[in-house]
Amino acid sequence: MTSSAPSTPAAELAPSPAESLRLQVLTALALHRMATTGQLRQMLRPDGSRQLISRVLNKLRSTGFVDLTPLADADRPRTHAWYLTPDGSRLTRDLPVLRGRPPYPITSTTAASLKTPHTLTVVRAHLPFAADARRLGHEHGPWDWTPEVSHPIGEGERLVTDAVMHYTVVDGKDRRKLRGFVEVDRSTMSSERLALKLIEYARLFQYEAQPVGRRRQPTATGPAWLRWYPVFPRVLFVLTGASRTTLENRVSDLQAMVAHHPLVAALAREVQLGAAVLEDLEHHGPAASVWVPLTGGAPRPWTAL
Repeated sequence: MTSSAPSTPAAELAPSPAESLRLQVLTALALHRMATTGQLRQMLRPDGSRQLISRVLNKLRSTGFVDLTPLADADRPRTHAWYLTPDGSRLTRDLPVLRGRPPYPITSTTAASLKTPHTLTVVRAHLPFAADARRLGHEHGPWDWTPEVSHPIGEGERLVTDAVMHYTVVDGKDRRKLRGFVEVDRSTMSSERLALKLIEYARLFQYEAQPVGRRRQPTATGPAWLRWYPVFPRVLFVLTGASRTTLENRVSDLQAMVAHHPLVAALAREVQLGAAVLEDLEHHGPAASVWVPLTGGAPRPWTAL
């Protein structure tokens, strides 16, 4: 592919007092795929100004590393979503935080606009956790939220979770490491299809990879998820895009799947499962009692599911 952007050595983007924010913006867009100026400010410089982030983004756009697509928002006609160009994607692919991540180049504004609504909603779901961590003295930053992580679940199929979250609760000298599979639902699929995601997580929980070219052995080597996680992450559904009644009905359907599907019921006996409304997370924080346990019971913080 021919590029009009100048060739920039990777060393030029090494962290320094002058370039650290520039590097962080590129890394954030590479990891989170897309974000608005306001989201990048909340993520990287919550106490800084919007103009600070805008200056960095405009400089990166002028050198051909990022581009933007307008958002269909009548109330905010000048709001855009930023994403990496193919040149920006190549520039960031060897950053340590991105090693092992699949490439995600977007080659046109049209392609970017198709991915915008869901991608930005996943970023919205991340920001309340980051704000809670700052307020409570916990550990959870921009690089502790990895979108679109794929896992094998057998029979050639894969489960792609919207995001994997790493979060450390700090209580004095005690540190409690938590992980979560986050599913962001914008009410664009049927409630039944949403509930079927629980079956996929139950399959991941039980799936054991077999050595290639060998018959299935009676002695299990352990579930495949142990390759990535010491403990199976809790499964968190974040719902938005519909009336409160509709969202409550979707939570009820998730609870019904837990109650009636044997594989999901087995998962629920070992793994914390919960659902919350995105607007509640933004208004009250994930540490508030806004999470409905899918096994039943009163709402509670996500750490207490």
